[in-house]
Amino acid sequence: METLILIIAGSGRMLAQAAKNAGLKPLVIDLFADLDTQSCAEAFRQIPSLAEEHITPALEYFIKRYAVTQVIYGSGFEYYPESLYYLDSRLIILGNHPDTFAKLQNKQAFFAVLDELDIPYPEMAFSAPEYQDNWLIKPLQGHGGWGIKHYHRNGNDNAGSAVYWQKYQAGTQHSVLFLADGQQVQVIGFNTQSSIMLSETQEFIFSGIINNSELQEGQKSLITDWLTRLAPVFVLKGLNSLDFIQSANCSYILEINPRPSASMQLYDDDLLIRHIKASKGSFADYTSTDKDVKGWQIIYAEHDLKIPEKYEWPEWCMDLPESASIIRTGQPVCSIIAHQKPPQKIAEQLLIKRQIIINHIKRFQLHGI
Repeated sequence: METLILIIAGSGRMLAQAAKNAGLKPLVIDLFADLDTQSCAEAFRQIPSLAEEHITPALEYFIKRYAVTQVIYGSGFEYYPESLYYLDSRLIILGNHPDTFAKLQNKQAFFAVLDELDIPYPEMAFSAPEYQDNWLIKPLQGHGGWGIKHYHRNGNDNAGSAVYWQKYQAGTQHSVLFLADGQQVQVIGFNTQSSIMLSETQEFIFSGIINNSELQEGQKSLITDWLTRLAPVFVLKGLNSLDFIQSANCSYILEINPRPSASMQLYDDDLLIRHIKASKGSFADYTSTDKDVKGWQIIYAEHDLKIPEKYEWPEWCMDLPESASIIRTGQPVCSIIAHQKPPQKIAEQLLIKRQIIINHIKRFQLHGI
């Protein structure tokens, strides 16, 4: 296995750390170049977006300077699927082929497959519903809940064609992390997700995840059966995750994320190597050796703030911005992680740690430190 590996994502920290922990040397292209990424990357380049024109100079630099030949992509390409075809033309992609990514982004094709396989999902439409009746409006291309809001027929929600409508489905938010080799599936774990409302137009932003759920074994088996039928249809490879809603005894699929998701960091360190091997059509039986329940959460800025010059981040913080960085309202400040054996304590620990960070930064700003 080659030592050098290129990581490219909206935020490359998680994959870069996983690569380093696996004994690889990550080269990173992302939008933030946060302190964690800088510390674990062999080299990095910060770019303003994942558009092809912004990726190209950084990618060509790494190919010329380091002769890197393989790349792993993360989140953010939902807005720039064409960039994946450029990556595929220059490097070996370890993960899903751009065609798989594009087919999953094509909502008409995705929901048509669910219909063929008789897999339930919340009612949806590609034209504005006649009645308001608790519908959501969603972007055709998006991730992390950005752009999802309640539909108001008398508002401006009919503008543009890059949206679709879906009935709001009450229930608990879940995901399942899994490996695929193009045909078969291995479930890594079921997770519970949380979201936060940042504004009237950003009502369902992904805010955190816990690698534990109260799903019954029968419910998990049903979801696993769906995955075994979906994987060969879309030729899924490597690490993927499926988001779904659990309402009483009914499960409803929302989407498949065809790349390593945030839940990856809540499991064993060897998952990146397993991702690489599965992408090449090989995997061994997976049994987690880590019994602790883990939770990860993003802290969003409640108002514009400046990161203090002398601020010392606790060891359980990650995705750290540089000193003096300006974080705008609604943007991520950092993320936090918690480990607990009793699952019920995880949410409480994350809440406490979040408040610690917010209070510390406020105190620094109040005293002008």
